[in-house]
Amino acid sequence: MTLSCFDLGERTLSPDEAREALMALVAGPLPAERVALSALQGRVLAEALRSPIDVPQNTNAAMDGIALAWGDDEADGERPARWRRVGAVLAGHRREAPLAAGECVTITTGAPLPPDADTVIMGEQLSVTGDDVAVERPETVCRGQNVRQAGEDIARGQPALAAGTRLGAAELGLLASLGLAEAAVHRRPRVAIFSTGDEVTAPGEALPSAGIYDANRFSLAGLLAEHGAEVIDLGILDDDHEALVEALGGAARGADLVLTSGGVSAGQADFTRQALEGVGRLAFWRLAIRPGRPLACGTLGEREVPFIGLPGNPVAAMVTFLQFVAPLLRRLQGRDDLAPRRHTALAETSLKGRVGRTDFLRATCRSDDEGRLWVRPTEAQGSGILSSMVAADCLIEIDAARAVVEPGEAVAIQPLFRLS
Repeated sequence: MTLSCFDLGERTLSPDEAREALMALVAGPLPAERVALSALQGRVLAEALRSPIDVPQNTNAAMDGIALAWGDDEADGERPARWRRVGAVLAGHRREAPLAAGECVTITTGAPLPPDADTVIMGEQLSVTGDDVAVERPETVCRGQNVRQAGEDIARGQPALAAGTRLGAAELGLLASLGLAEAAVHRRPRVAIFSTGDEVTAPGEALPSAGIYDANRFSLAGLLAEHGAEVIDLGILDDDHEALVEALGGAARGADLVLTSGGVSAGQADFTRQALEGVGRLAFWRLAIRPGRPLACGTLGEREVPFIGLPGNPVAAMVTFLQFVAPLLRRLQGRDDLAPRRHTALAETSLKGRVGRTDFLRATCRSDDEGRLWVRPTEAQGSGILSSMVAADCLIEIDAARAVVEPGEAVAIQPLFRLS
């Protein structure tokens, strides 16, 4: 039985244990809604789809040339050389009359083959004089060439896309090819985010001598968008108990998840934790992870909306988002792939970890001439150095059993999404 974060006491959790506990805060996927094809980018299917038609609908030409009926009495080894052209079939049109022996029609790519036609010879192989068509190299012709069979891609009634599929460019094209103008998808998770702290300043404003610009809210909003969420931006909240209680209570009424950064440690000025205890239930995780401590979870309000308090350091906030928030968003959208995606690479340099703690290092990877994947950390690894995330294209994950990874040894990596 999976325990929630309220059942774990004060023991230190591994990332996998914390991820599993967090999943228990969500009963299941969000409800489904029907959405037009033009607005389905990035959405997740709530039901499996079967093809209502054969794709392609007709047996058709795979290229421009002539279509002909090879003939049942002609062996594959006997190459026909000359044909009489009796018409043309263009894409979007069809010929209902079958072809007689020795007859052919000009055909364009995608056009349906006439009845009994089973072979297409490309135009570059032909010599045409009036309606007399000769194959210049008959030995290169074979029965059935350059033909796409009806239902070759997907047959009528065949599964097309599984429930839980996130719809990208290829999936949208497939839906369109099936003639589907809409689909049932899970509602986007509504996620309320805000930053806390008297020192946090909005970009564009003058920076006080003791201030910092609010980077976390914008990096987290970007991550939320990449993972299919709808952002409710509550801005920057001062370190004021009443303001935080009001903001958290309002967020709990309109959001599916509330996400904060900073203000959840045991520090003297960490008011978020105190406000949370007045609005809902708070359970702290002791995580064996770096970067990523402190991190808190709980629920808010009568609806028991999940709450995650991420660390205040920018890199730690992003790393913990990818390890814990992203899987929760996938679950809310009905996806089964909850664990972070991992690949295996070879270390280019010596990597240090700590036994009993999972370390995540920002890194870049490359392929060598033999197709092997190599990885090396970026130079700066401080949890406040956001430029290191810009330089990275993956995270190295050094599990809690390893104190060191020697050059050439295998290590797990998690790819980072990048716009190209």
